[in-house]
Order: sequence, then structure tokens, then C-alpha cells
Amino acid sequence: MLLAAVIVPILGAFLLPLLGKLSPKLRNFSALFLALVPLVSVLLLIYRGQTITINFPLPLGANFALTADGLALFMAAVSSFISAIIVFYSFDYISHYDNQNEYYLMVLLFLGSMMGLVFSANLILLYIFWEMTALSSWRLIGFFREKYQILKADKSFLVTVTGALLMLAGFIMVYQQAGSFDLAVVRGQALPGLAILFILAGILSKSATLPFQTWLPDAGVAPSPVTALLHAAVLVKIGVYVFARLFVVTWPLPIDWQVLVMWIALVSALVSAGAALIDKDLKRIIAYSTVSQIGFIFLGLASGTAIGVAGALLYILMHGLAKGGLFLCAGIVEQNAKTKRIDELGGLAKTMPWTAFAFLFCSFSIMGIPPFGGFFSKYMVIAGALQAKQPVVALLFIVAAFLTVLYLFRLFNAVFMGEAKKTPAKESSVMMIASVVILAILSLAGGVFINYPADLVQSVVRGMLP
Repeated sequence: MLLAAVIVPILGAFLLPLLGKLSPKLRNFSALFLALVPLVSVLLLIYRGQTITINFPLPLGANFALTADGLALFMAAVSSFISAIIVFYSFDYISHYDNQNEYYLMVLLFLGSMMGLVFSANLILLYIFWEMTALSSWRLIGFFREKYQILKADKSFLVTVTGALLMLAGFIMVYQQAGSFDLAVVRGQALPGLAILFILAGILSKSATLPFQTWLPDAGVAPSPVTALLHAAVLVKIGVYVFARLFVVTWPLPIDWQVLVMWIALVSALVSAGAALIDKDLKRIIAYSTVSQIGFIFLGLASGTAIGVAGALLYILMHGLAKGGLFLCAGIVEQNAKTKRIDELGGLAKTMPWTAFAFLFCSFSIMGIPPFGGFFSKYMVIAGALQAKQPVVALLFIVAAFLTVLYLFRLFNAVFMGEAKKTPAKESSVMMIASVVILAILSLAGGVFINYPADLVQSVVRGMLP
């Protein structure tokens, strides 16, 4: 099951263009099947309730080593579920564009690479899958092939790959000190400060955190299901996952580094929230929101406290559901209204009630309005900062949370309320509407039935922290 979660979507991705030559419907449903394989495999592994390890020795210490522990299974379940929803949504969204065969190939290659990265128990293997996600996301961001879109894709590739090379340099320093790339062997080693800095630079670049944040809003030139994939549960969450894997589980950060990361996360959250308040592009505003919310996840992880780390993991789930919903709603609006500029939109709630409902519910979760799931995760990460004796950081993150409420209400009001400024758009297909409604309902259910995800997260945290 563990091998299937990684290998099936990667190998299956290369069959999709061939199936697309025979039948687009066959290709589409094959893509959905391949996306469901990791999800089903991960759920079965969670049900078994034991850590699974696979290790094939390779030369130079770059073993093919996979480990399915609580943290990896949690992240894999979130990513594979939202990826499956996005593939389902894509059936209609992508149906009238060129390059569909490549689109599905890259989406599944991306998902398989994400699964490989999440389960990697070796630093070199982690780096290889990290770069595979960069390659596939580069092609997806440049999907429409216009010159300016390709430039934005190139920018994202250069920023994240440069960060990855710095991270690789940090991994080599770890090898020089410990004589191994195996996470189980190097666990608990005291790292040189330069290695921490290089690895952290790679993590921040992938997570679009200040000062590397500008590539993520620019990635809004991609199709909306791609931006949902990048911003919701998968690409930008790679960074926070690796931070948790390396700097919470493997080498707990010294106090000074924890405080530094919290302050970087704070500045990133505030700056991007300010940008979201003034931008007029629908998808860029939601992208800036992602940069801001990633700061909250880093806050919880860097606090090093049980409640903070649990809140960060819960945040990954709740933010993934809600932000995925927001971007898929944005895709419906953009495709039907033919514009992304909020000053050209308005009054869409009258003609697109289901989209408006889903957008509002997902926004409530991102804002942290009770009883939506985002409230509990936001509360927990701020409580973690207080437990870590950082009251100023906690207070300023409350300011960032207030700014979240402001820019999302501004966005909803501009797009869905008031009078229409042009010919009113109509709802999209049943598949696209069903996708966003499912994510909206789960954003509410995640808070109403908070005990279930909270119990899962607490069991994961018990395996992460001493």
C-alpha cells in the first residue's frame, strides 16, 4: 500500500496522454482513479495504525527509504483527498482548453511526487521528490503558454529551485557531520547554524514565505484547479511539512531559531495581509491570503509546544479544505464572468448562489469564525505562541487574523454583493459546483465535529514530540 501510494500515480501519469489519444473520458476517469489510489492506500494504512518502513539500499547512502508514520499519513491523507477533488473539478474546467493530456500527466506526477516526498525517510530521496514537484508545477503554472504566463512559471521555478539547492547544501553539511542521509540515523544530531539557515531558506522559498513570497501571487496565471493545487493542500504545504519533519521531529530547533522563525512568519503574515487589502485581482488576493495563513502554520510549528504543533497540523487540514474551495470558486467566477478584476464584478450572488454560498463558508473558515474548522486551528497556534512565552508575537498574529476578516469580507462584497457591473454570469456545471460545495460543507463540519480531527492530530503530535 505504501509503494502503491507513491508509484501508481507517478507511473500512471505517463499513461494518461496515451489514453487521451483513445478517449478523453477514459483519460479523465483514469486520472481520477489514479488520484484515488494514494487516498485509499493512506486511509488503509491509517486504519492499520502502525508505522510502516520500506528500505532498499542504494549506493552513496541515497537509500530508497519510505516511512509511513502518523505525520506522513496525516499529510498524505489531506493532500490526496484535496487533489482528488481538484481532478474531479478539472473534468469540466479544463475540457475546452488545449494541452489537456499534459495537464493530467503533470497533475498526477505532482501528486505522486508529493506522496514520495511525504513518505521519504532519506534526505536525498526527499530532495529528488522536492525537485519533481518543482518541475511539474512549473509546467502547470505555464499551462496557457502565453509569454507573460511562461515568465511567471519560470519565476516560480527559479525561486523554488534556488531555495532547493541551498537546502541540498544544508543536507550535505548534515552528511559531513553524521555520515548518513537517513533521517533515523541523523535524528537528534546538533546541526551547525549554517546548515539550519540553508535548509530553512529552501523551506521558506517553497512555502512562499517572506522574502520569497512573490512567486505565489504570480502563479495565479495558471488555471484555477492548478492554483488550488498549489495554494491549498499540496505545493506550499510541502515547506511546512518538511519543517515539521526536520525541525520538530528530527532536529528540534534551538530556542533562538524558533523565535526567529516566529518573527519571519509574523512579518510574512502581516505584509501579505496588507497586500490582500489593496489588490484588485481575485486570484492574487486569495494567493496573498495563502502567504498570510502559512505564517500561522509556521507559528504553531516553531512554538514547539504540543498545542501549537497540534494547531499547525489542524491548520494544514482546515486551510487546505477552505482555500481549495476559494480557488475553485474563483475559477467558476473567472470562467463565467470572463474577468478576475474585482472592480469589474459584483452582484454575482443573485445568479451564482451556490458559488456564493461555498465562497462564504470557506471564507468563514479562513477568517476563523466559530464554529468553522479554521477557528480552532487559529486559536491553538496563537495559544502555542503564548505557551512559548511570546506574547507580543501572539498579539500581532491576532492583528493578522483581524486583517484576514477585513480582506475576505472586502473580497466577498466586491464579487458577490451589490449590483452587477456587466452581464451577470451563471453557475457552472454540476461537477464544478459539487466540488466547491463539498469543500465548503467540510469546512463547517470540520469545526462542528472538531473532536474527530482533533483526536487524530493529537495522536500524531504524541509521536512527534518527546
